[in-house]
Amino acid sequence: MVQIEQLAARTPAVSVEELLKGFYPSPRFGQVSFESYRPDPNQPSQAAAVRALQEFGQGVGAATGGGLLSKLFSKKKVEGRAGIYLDGGFGVGKTHLLASLWHLAPGPKAFGTFVEYTNLVGALSFRKTVEALSSYQLVCIDEFELDDPGDTVLMSRLMRELADAGVKLAATSNTLPGSLGDGRFAAVDFQREIQVLADQFDVLRIDGEDFRHRGLPAAPAPLRNSDLSARIKTDFDGKTVADDDFGALVAHLAGVHPSRYRQLINGIDGVVWRNVETITEQSVALRFVVLADRLYDKDVPILASGVPFDKLFTEEMMTGGYMKKYFRAVSRLTALAREGQDRETQS
Repeated sequence: MVQIEQLAARTPAVSVEELLKGFYPSPRFGQVSFESYRPDPNQPSQAAAVRALQEFGQGVGAATGGGLLSKLFSKKKVEGRAGIYLDGGFGVGKTHLLASLWHLAPGPKAFGTFVEYTNLVGALSFRKTVEALSSYQLVCIDEFELDDPGDTVLMSRLMRELADAGVKLAATSNTLPGSLGDGRFAAVDFQREIQVLADQFDVLRIDGEDFRHRGLPAAPAPLRNSDLSARIKTDFDGKTVADDDFGALVAHLAGVHPSRYRQLINGIDGVVWRNVETITEQSVALRFVVLADRLYDKDVPILASGVPFDKLFTEEMMTGGYMKKYFRAVSRLTALAREGQDRETQS
């Protein structure tokens, strides 16, 4: 038997305590290590990144000996910048490396996406977030990107105050820190805040092609609606599947804060989207990117009808200021669609 649910019927509530407890790598990256990362021999920057991050990780907690009290009273100046910043295209393994650093470093430590930290500030207030994270040895920020001027000022202040408190920082992004915000808003008006961000990090460039598509077949074609119900029964026997009309799901997401998307898909073993349509509104598209990230974190396979995922966003979106976000989402959704297709051959 298959347990059928609908994401559009879920309205998860998340407490502040649950938000704080959730700052650790997702199950997809729960067991990764530097040893399990496979550098592309044609891209020497990948092996160099492993060595640099291992060295950085060995220094986390070393300057003060660990602990909040020692941080407060230690007079020893920490040499170098507080953070390391992994710059590279989507799919080269930056999140794998960031999670490997998190696993290597001593605690207390936090691991979350950029949007999860901004959501945390919204839930706790800026000052309480600084107080909570200042006692940490390491704060990892995955998918670092600036979508609006408010985020620029917010994250600039947060990173500066954490660095001043002796917290080591590590971040991943598809954009160099000095170029954050380009194409999204009048970044020139916020150069001071952007420069403050850039000054916290040493940049580590990672070259390579998207591993999710390296040597793999093209994305599977969408299924017909008439085939979806049969596939649910054969591919997900004994599992819980969220079966949603795509339009209804997109409309529902507008009423669920992105900080709750992780809880929105709790207990879901697979998702089925009927009648996928191209998203034409920027705000809707950015919300859907967050859902795609959370599904990818939990490795949830997808079955879908309608337009293929490379048509999920408009051509203008795929060439605009947020193009890197949309390319990452399409890449991740395609990988999950392959997993959904592969279930048929495994069952």
